[in-house]
Amino acid sequence: MKLSKIKEILPTLDNVEFQLESGTFVPEHFHVTEIGQITKHFIDCGGVVRIEKAVNFQLWDANDYEHRLKPTKLLNIIKLSEEKLGMEDAEIEVEYQSETIGKFDLDFNGQHFILKNKQTACLASDACGISVEKQKINLSELNSTCCTPNSGCC
Repeated sequence: MKLSKIKEILPTLDNVEFQLESGTFVPEHFHVTEIGQITKHFIDCGGVVRIEKAVNFQLWDANDYEHRLKPTKLLNIIKLSEEKLGMEDAEIEVEYQSETIGKFDLDFNGQHFILKNKQTACLASDACGISVEKQKINLSELNSTCCTPNSGCC
């Protein structure tokens, strides 16, 4: 989800809620402790130099049980971040602490924001010699109406 999309969604909400893909909710008393733009300048294993930019939100459970972040407040924090940091309209990456700091993509299901698990991937699989894994299927699952016994196809 891009920054512009969350800015469209927030005014339509009564509460800001984040949920992990597992179904577990981030405690409702969370804080957004940082919003910023992260630039990653790197080289992939194929030798290609790359630059990626993301807007970063950091969520923190402070055990401040009376705290509730309202949509208007989060929108104001985003606007201040845009003004002070000159942030671009990039994809949002959310940091959230569990056993270690997890990084998540952001989605919205119509009611609350979903922290989607991120996966690593090789960006230069052709240069590494990694072949794309073929989908495995069971022959019994194929629709084999033309090659049944006495069908005349063999």
